[in-house]
Amino acid sequence: MVSVLQFSQGRPKRRSLSLPDLCASIFNAVGIYMLLDVNSPLPNESLNPADLISSYNSAYLNRIFAVVEAFKDFPNTLGFFGGNEVMQAPGTEGTVPSYLRAVTRDLKNYIAKHSSRNIPVGYSAADVREILADSFAYLSCNIDGTSSDKSRIDFFGLNSYSWCGGDATFHSAGYDILAQMFGNTTIPVFFSEYGCNEVKPRVFDEVQALYGPNMTNVMSGGVVYEYVQEFNEYGLVDLHENGTAAIRIDYENLQKQYNKLDIKRLESGNSSATTLKSPRCSAGLITGASFSKSFKIPSVPSGGQTLIDNGIKSPKNGKLVLVKETTVKSEVYGSNGGLMRDLAIKPLPEDQSNTPNGGDTAGATGTPPSGTSTGGKPKSTGGAGHLTVNLLLGSLALIMLALRTALR
Repeated sequence: MVSVLQFSQGRPKRRSLSLPDLCASIFNAVGIYMLLDVNSPLPNESLNPADLISSYNSAYLNRIFAVVEAFKDFPNTLGFFGGNEVMQAPGTEGTVPSYLRAVTRDLKNYIAKHSSRNIPVGYSAADVREILADSFAYLSCNIDGTSSDKSRIDFFGLNSYSWCGGDATFHSAGYDILAQMFGNTTIPVFFSEYGCNEVKPRVFDEVQALYGPNMTNVMSGGVVYEYVQEFNEYGLVDLHENGTAAIRIDYENLQKQYNKLDIKRLESGNSSATTLKSPRCSAGLITGASFSKSFKIPSVPSGGQTLIDNGIKSPKNGKLVLVKETTVKSEVYGSNGGLMRDLAIKPLPEDQSNTPNGGDTAGATGTPPSGTSTGGKPKSTGGAGHLTVNLLLGSLALIMLALRTALR
């Protein structure tokens, strides 16, 4: 019941940047799209807010264009994030917004030159309410007054953890404020991360609000953080060193929430949204005193235009491959310790996407896994080289099959 997976890159030197062709092909076969961050936490592979001029260079562009090359030929590549939480506090944004628009422009121009189809480019923002509205306004307006402005983002993601626990409400979590803030949006807005873990286990009551009538006219759903359990304890699944996996109660709680949703209502269109026009960029759109009101976008750095015009050298292009194996051979256990049997993926017709189907992993029966660790709690995969996988509308079998491939 997953329709979108979001990946943060961690192994940029590997072929297809950690997501092999088979992995992406499995997702495509079962109707799952991919959202990808072109940046990396490794040195010189993202914009440095403290040194924008030096970090925005041709080597950086070569890096982010390589991600485009790796994923542009997969039909289930939904979009690229040009930046993630680059602005994290009031008063520190400085000229960051203009550089984010420059990166968006460069990515779109590269895609236009070297991809057979248009692929959207967006931004993922931290939920800093003092600068959130201005960040959205600055990045989504049109500098030249037309929708063809290449520096304008195509979608806006928000990493929001304001709904914490079963006692939270639409109002206490500030969802009402967000619905008002983005009420006139002309681009898709969604939670690029959500799932507060201050109260455990997570019950995910916010799913009903996020996909309810008060939000769906404005928001386009959300991406749950995250799939694999790590030290920060946001995971839905434990991956063990011996190759087994265990479903956490959080996964089952999320599954139950998704199964309550009215999918037919969610799939119905909002025709009024198509009539909205994005505003022309102006200082009047910005309300914060410290937020940039200049819409002068930095020029492409030296050597960058050559990359855009001619493409990067020796690109590692991903491509769809035949998915021959449809059963999960790894042992997977439910939260009650019972072995889950007969896990397999079911390929869908090309015009379908994966949606909640009423499935339930809570009924797994059997004995708990043995030998999952040399002592203490099982060690989950993680560290600097891991893939961060987030879920939008969260099937388990397909992720286990594909994720095992990606982490080999």
